[in-house]
Amino acid sequence: MNASTQSLTLQGHSGAMEALLDTPSGMALVGTAVIAHPHPLFGGTMQNKVVQTMARAFVQCGWQAVRFNFRGVGSSAGTYDEGRGEAEDMLALVEQVAPQGPLALAGFSFGAFVTSHVAKALAQQRRVDRLVLVGTAASRFEVAPVEPDLHDRTLVLHGERDDTVPLASVMDWARPQSLPVTVIPGVEHFFHGQLPLLKSLVARHLRA
Repeated sequence: MNASTQSLTLQGHSGAMEALLDTPSGMALVGTAVIAHPHPLFGGTMQNKVVQTMARAFVQCGWQAVRFNFRGVGSSAGTYDEGRGEAEDMLALVEQVAPQGPLALAGFSFGAFVTSHVAKALAQQRRVDRLVLVGTAASRFEVAPVEPDLHDRTLVLHGERDDTVPLASVMDWARPQSLPVTVIPGVEHFFHGQLPLLKSLVARHLRA
């Protein structure tokens, strides 16, 4: 993302996991954000532009941001596991990069699905200070509900014209929870031409 981006090798359940760390400069560190990328079988990596944009928003707001490649992507060991192993790996990474202190979780598309299950798994163990789910793949996977006490600290963002995950499926997931969804008019799944707006909305949520 920039000259100060650090490469990390962390340990997942299938072996080494490739990751990148971006740290804010000139300000006090708020906490650590762990950010998950889109579907591994369809070109998703930690270099995805939506993932990078979320990382920039977190860093701008004083969080250190950790992006990582799911198992089987880049130099990360293992093979695709339909979200189960990916969630286990993300939990293992949280333990390594943020064993204590303020924690934020974020994900895009398939990564939002995985992140939802990680947030659910952590609910009884520790506080998640911010949750950001973008382009949540509710039409393709069984996305976990967000714990009621986390709703105020959760941002769900979706494009009105998302042609990969229809907005209606996200509303069907959110409606039983009375969980608000922020809809961006005219935007499709990958936020082409609207990444600055995405960054602004995430940053506003982090500063709230």
